[in-house]
Amino acid sequence: MKIEIRNRKDFYAGLVFLLFGGLAVAIARNYPIGTAARMGPGYFPMVLGGILGLLGIGISARSLLGTKGDSVTGWALRPLLFILGGVLAFAFLVDRLGLILAILVLILLSCLGGEEFRLREVALLLLVLAGLAVGIFFYGLQMPFKVWPL
Repeated sequence: MKIEIRNRKDFYAGLVFLLFGGLAVAIARNYPIGTAARMGPGYFPMVLGGILGLLGIGISARSLLGTKGDSVTGWALRPLLFILGGVLAFAFLVDRLGLILAILVLILLSCLGGEEFRLREVALLLLVLAGLAVGIFFYGLQMPFKVWPL
C-alpha cells in the first residue's frame, strides 16, 4: 500500500507540531503534574504539549487525505533570520533596556523580515503590544520587569 502526501506543507507543519508537543510532554513528565484544581508545574506544559501533539497528528493525517496543496519550496532565510534575531534581541535587551524598548526592537527587526513595511501599521502594532505587555505583565501579574531603562 502506497501512501501519498497530497499537501506537503500541512504534512511538515503537522510533524513540527508533533515534535514540539512531544518535547513539551517529555520535559514536563519530570515535574509534578497535580490536578486541574491544584496544578503543579508540569500540568500546563503537559496539557499544552498533548494538545499540540494531537493537532500535529490531525494536520499530518489531513495532508494525506485532503486535496493536493502547494509544493514545499526552499527556505525563506530573510524572514527566518530577522524574526529569530528579533526574538533573541528581545531576550537580550529586556533586562537592559526595559520592556517597551525591547518590544520596539523585536517588532522593528521582525517587520524587516517581511515583504512590506508600513510605518503606520508598525507604530500601531508597537503601541498595542507594548501597552498590552505592560498592562498584563507589569500591572496585572506584577512581574518584576523594568518598563524603561531608568
